[in-house]
Amino acid sequence: MNQTIVPDSEARGLLARLPDTPRALALLARFDRPIGWWLLFWPGAWAVALAGGARMHWPLIAWLLLGSVAMRGAGCVFNDIVDRDLDRQVARTASRPLASGAVSLKTAWMWLVSLCLVGLAVLLQLHLAAQAVALGSLALVAAYPFMKRITGWPQVWLGLVFSWAALVGWCEVMGSITLPGLLLYGGCLFWVVGYDTIYALQDREDDALIGIGSSALSMGRHVRAGVALCYALALGLWAAAIWQVRPQELALLALLPMAVHLVWQVGTLKEDGIDPLTKFRSNRFAGLLMFLGCLVVGSAA
Repeated sequence: MNQTIVPDSEARGLLARLPDTPRALALLARFDRPIGWWLLFWPGAWAVALAGGARMHWPLIAWLLLGSVAMRGAGCVFNDIVDRDLDRQVARTASRPLASGAVSLKTAWMWLVSLCLVGLAVLLQLHLAAQAVALGSLALVAAYPFMKRITGWPQVWLGLVFSWAALVGWCEVMGSITLPGLLLYGGCLFWVVGYDTIYALQDREDDALIGIGSSALSMGRHVRAGVALCYALALGLWAAAIWQVRPQELALLALLPMAVHLVWQVGTLKEDGIDPLTKFRSNRFAGLLMFLGCLVVGSAA
C-alpha cells in the first residue's frame, strides 16, 4: 500500500484493545473516524443555534449528536455492504472489515439494524413535524452508495444527505421549515461538496481505474477553483440565512472566522499526499467556528 495513503480503517488507542469482533464492528461503523459524525452533526447544531434555541433546547443538541454518531455509523455500514466488492479494489478501503472479510455480511446487517434502533430512539425525542422531516432523508441515504456508479458528482448527493440535520434542527425549534432554514441547508450542501471533493482527491487514481465517479475527477485540473466556488456559494447562502434572522451588517461578521478558515483550506491545499485528509479533517474545527457564529446571531436576534 502506498505510504501516502491513510487506510480508511485503523484500530488505535482503545479500539486496538477490544476483542476481534467488537473491534471490527467499531471499525465498520467508523467509530475510529469521529470526523464523520462531527460533520453530520454540525449543520443540525447550527440550525438550533441560529434559530435561537441553543439555551432552551440544549438537550436537543445532545440528541442530535447521539443521532449523528448512530446514523453516520449506520450509513457507513450500509455503504460498506453495497460497496464491499469495490472497496477491495481501492487501496484506502481494502482494509475495511467487510472488504477484508473480518466481518460477515449477516453480522453487518445485524449491526446496521442495531444502529438504526439507536437512531429511532433519537427520532422519538422530536416533535411530529421534525420527525417527518427526519424520515424524509431515508430515501436519500439509501440511494447514496449507488450514486458513484451513475454520476460523476456523488458529492452533491452526499451534500443533500449530510446537510439534512439543518432542516431537522430548524423545524424542531421553529415548528416548520422557513426560508432561513432552507438557506442554511443550501449553504451546508455546498460546504459538503467542497470538503468531500478535497477528501476524494485521495482516491482519484483508483476511482478512475475502476470506473466510478467523484467530483474530484469531474473537476479535473480545476479542483482548487471548484472547491473555492463551492465554499463561496456556501458562505453566500449562510450570509443570506443570517440576514433573514438578523438584518444587520454587523451580524454578517459572525461568518468571518469561518470564511477565513475556508480560504485557508483552499489557499494551502495540496492535491496529493496526506494534505487532502488534513484539510478535510479541519472541517471539524470549521464547524465549531460556524456554530459560535450562529450562536451569537441567534442569541441576539
